[in-house]
Amino acid sequence: MTTVSGVAKGSGLGVRGGLLLALIVVVVLAATGVWNPFPTLWDWVDRSEPIAEPDVVWQQRIGGTPRSVTIAGATVVVEQRTRVEARALGTGSQLWERKADWSAVAGGDRDAVVVVGKLLVKGYEVLDPTTGVTRRRDDDAVAVWTYRNLLLDAHCVDATDCTLSAWDPRGSTPLWTAFMPGVRSGLLGDNPGLLGTRRLDAVRIDEEVAGPEPVPPLLGFPVDGRVHVVDTATGRVLQNVEPGRDERLSVVGGRMLRITARSQDGSCYFAISGRDPATGQETWRRSGINLRTADSAGCVQREDPQGARSVLIGVAPDGREAVLDGYDGRLLWVGAEGERLLAVDDRYALARTADKSTVVNRELAGGQVRWRRPAGAKAGAALTPYAALVADEKPSRLVALDPRSGRELAVLRTAANALAVGPNGMIIGEGREIAYVRFSGAAGAPPPTGNGGVPNPGSTGQVVPEPVDSCGPKRELCPDPDRGKDG
Repeated sequence: MTTVSGVAKGSGLGVRGGLLLALIVVVVLAATGVWNPFPTLWDWVDRSEPIAEPDVVWQQRIGGTPRSVTIAGATVVVEQRTRVEARALGTGSQLWERKADWSAVAGGDRDAVVVVGKLLVKGYEVLDPTTGVTRRRDDDAVAVWTYRNLLLDAHCVDATDCTLSAWDPRGSTPLWTAFMPGVRSGLLGDNPGLLGTRRLDAVRIDEEVAGPEPVPPLLGFPVDGRVHVVDTATGRVLQNVEPGRDERLSVVGGRMLRITARSQDGSCYFAISGRDPATGQETWRRSGINLRTADSAGCVQREDPQGARSVLIGVAPDGREAVLDGYDGRLLWVGAEGERLLAVDDRYALARTADKSTVVNRELAGGQVRWRRPAGAKAGAALTPYAALVADEKPSRLVALDPRSGRELAVLRTAANALAVGPNGMIIGEGREIAYVRFSGAAGAPPPTGNGGVPNPGSTGQVVPEPVDSCGPKRELCPDPDRGKDG
């Protein structure tokens, strides 16, 4: 017994000694540069599990959970809590990183810029999305608004003396300036709220998934209880209006809307009046449509109406959901009983059928059904210029579809969120992991053109049509030669 025990103890010491000797040898080899297994070993330990099936083009782990992600031409701009970074769309490799408390993207696929700033500090910088180089710097602005075709900033000498300026995203001189008696108060940073519409929420789809929107023809600035309506083509302040006691004002589709909610007999009674911004004259009126601006306590309106671009979402007296044109008040879509609207823009409406088994896409111009797709009772959806998204559960799926035809662009088995959509693919994310998914058919063909044969930056796929922005029923959102600029 004693002999056996001694052998066992001796063997144990020999094993430990051998392991220690091996570790010393590895350390010496690594220190002398002969062989270093540690980076490879750490890469194996830190390796990320794929966040989607089928596999993605690339997947990268970033420093923190992103606050926003935007596809900007050939780059992916990732905003985090205290910094912003850009990555190559094709490979996911980091291009640059900057400290910033807030960031936003302005411009389109060919002229995108990144705007960055610091909290409680005036000014901002306009950066090139590929290099991170500063293209323009401002040291005094208190607020910035970013759009696909315009950048606005506000400078205030004091609380009641401000100047609003409009810039081309990559421009060096203002297109116009306008006096404003304030823009609320304090340092506001990027995209402080204006009086327009609020989007429908969708689980697992980021609210800013579509990227910057084209600037509307009119913007409504709330200042000291009044609304200043600004023409974005010229900078003229067309209206300076104070809402009535029962009113909420909103600026949608080239009209100023007066939304009235009156309490009577224990119910809220609604009326909507569309006004010409130049004259203030009423151009249309509808009663009985609830735009969901009021809560149940006294019909006080605390929210903007739901909608997107030039359309509004409401509920008819019989409980059916409806989509209205903000310009002329027409009913563009009325849902069937039990049907629920999931997403809308000025082209299409995505709705879930009453039996909660199908998502239906209808064209707003004429009401034609473009496509149907099976989906679960808790599916969410969103519309972007390049793709319609459907996020389903049990099993978790994320699907990108051609908005017009319903053709599948990407079908993923994933619990990740849709963060950004571009012409040829989308960014998905889960925690600190982000990944790029290329749309089907977007490989091996010439890159998209549409600028005199110049390819879209960063594109690697087949020709994908440019998003066609609706002009609205009266072409109020398209270029007007008399105004000399997109309105």
